[in-house]
Amino acid sequence: MEDAKIIELYFDRNEFAIAETSEKYTPYCSVIAKNILHDERDEEECLSDTWLAAWNNIPPTKPNCLKAFLGKITRNISLNMFRKKAAAKRSAVFEPIDELSECMASNENVEQSVDKNALSEYLDGFIRSLSPEKRYVFLRRYWYCDSLKDIADSAKISEIRVKNILAKLRKKLKENLQKEGFSV
Repeated sequence: MEDAKIIELYFDRNEFAIAETSEKYTPYCSVIAKNILHDERDEEECLSDTWLAAWNNIPPTKPNCLKAFLGKITRNISLNMFRKKAAAKRSAVFEPIDELSECMASNENVEQSVDKNALSEYLDGFIRSLSPEKRYVFLRRYWYCDSLKDIADSAKISEIRVKNILAKLRKKLKENLQKEGFSV
């Protein structure tokens, strides 16, 4: 079913919208949740929470891109679940986010000292300025949280090349953020 029709079902408050969303987007959202949580039960719970959040947010929100909308919800729910479990264990490290921390100030400082919209717009522009290969590697690592091996296999490049691309991009991002006046 087309996304516009699924969104229309949400606006009509037709519960069939959830079934259609689940059927079409479970594989996509499942990859995001799995890469963050690494636990099948948590992944299933996250997907259920994603469908509920979509139901609760559409309407009033009318997403331009349902796939991106659901991916963002899934990612946020997964990260919140990961943080909650990590806090209980006090030892878990989320590698992709930890890698990017060298480019950014702590979350508290970023929220206090930087307009989130300006940072978001800057990051969008930074990502759009990358070559297709670099953009693919960056997004697979930091949005989808794929492993270095999975990125290398899907991009048909070596893991060392993936590591080098990511290291150079983090360095470039950090330098550019500093030039733009963001706290780093």
